Amino acid sequence: MLQLTWTGLFPRKARPGQTLLDPSVTRMRVGPLDLDSYLHVNNGTYLQMMDVARNNQIADLGMFPIAREKGWAPVVAASTMKYRRSLQPFDRFEITTRIVGWDERMFYLEQVFTRGDKLYARGIVASRFLDRKGNRISAFEVVRDMVGEELPSPELPEDVAAWARAMDVAPREPATRS
Repeated sequence: MLQLTWTGLFPRKARPGQTLLDPSVTRMRVGPLDLDSYLHVNNGTYLQMMDVARNNQIADLGMFPIAREKGWAPVVAASTMKYRRSLQPFDRFEITTRIVGWDERMFYLEQVFTRGDKLYARGIVASRFLDRKGNRISAFEVVRDMVGEELPSPELPEDVAAWARAMDVAPREPATRS
């Protein structure tokens, strides 16, 4: 929680040339408070680590000043994880966060935990921005304000698109009248 608070209050500097679709890398180390009674990283801790990495991605993109000015806050609408290996005490690892696409409702991100060339876990996140009153901000508006122009989303990977539909975070089809 301290890392999450720190990255929100004191974000790292924007990375010159970082684009919306470039990966953002966060390097971390497993600490004693990250562990469960089996002495590996607790599954809930992975989600907090992902929050830190998403804050770092927003910082890398130079988005914090825009979000603060507009009163926007990023929130998670849904997430899923697949665990492959256990992170152990004091392991160094990286979380690579990348936006894989967006629609009018959500941004879809992939967050991958690695040590060296080994995959430890993969998370998929549907995230959106809310204003101070809790109103949803269209992802298209966020993209436009961030990059200064309208950009189409890349096509979502099929596994992410299927997950978004299953979680009911994908755009809904307009109701048809019979």
